[in-house]
Amino acid sequence: MYLLAVTSKQLHLKFYLKIYLLLVLFSGCGVYSFTGASISPEVKSISIQYFPNNAPLIEATLSQSFTDALRDKFVSQTNLTLVNSGGDLSIEGEITDYNTKPLAIQANEVAALNSLTITVNVTFVNNFDETKNFETKFTQYLDYPSNKNLSDVKETLINQITEMIVEDIFNKAVVNW
Repeated sequence: MYLLAVTSKQLHLKFYLKIYLLLVLFSGCGVYSFTGASISPEVKSISIQYFPNNAPLIEATLSQSFTDALRDKFVSQTNLTLVNSGGDLSIEGEITDYNTKPLAIQANEVAALNSLTITVNVTFVNNFDETKNFETKFTQYLDYPSNKNLSDVKETLINQITEMIVEDIFNKAVVNW
């Protein structure tokens, strides 16, 4: 009976040791996080500049809300420190398009759906690994029923599209799958 108790304790000890080693492996090296970000340990800071709205159609709050969402994503999903300028990683860009257009024209030549599209041009610089640098346009859109005014649904649509674009930028910049 004593032999059985020792074996059971040994199994528990081995299990907890394996869990501990896995946690140390994933968190101790500073290279991988559970958000999927793969950032070199020497990278400590990020600077994200204000994204001006240079689209032909201007939405007053889009620049600030987009910039804030991008900053929040990197601060909350990585261990990087946000700095005003000169970060180890640097992101800047502009909003180049904000438009709505009719889709799904019906037989009576009335649109059943409209689509809101936002495009952002982004320049990413990794000061430790220039092979990761990029300049890319990110575009996302969402459709909404034509019987709704854009003014009634735009806040929700802008928030959802912003979230999708921010996720795309984050993935391209620091998730190397």
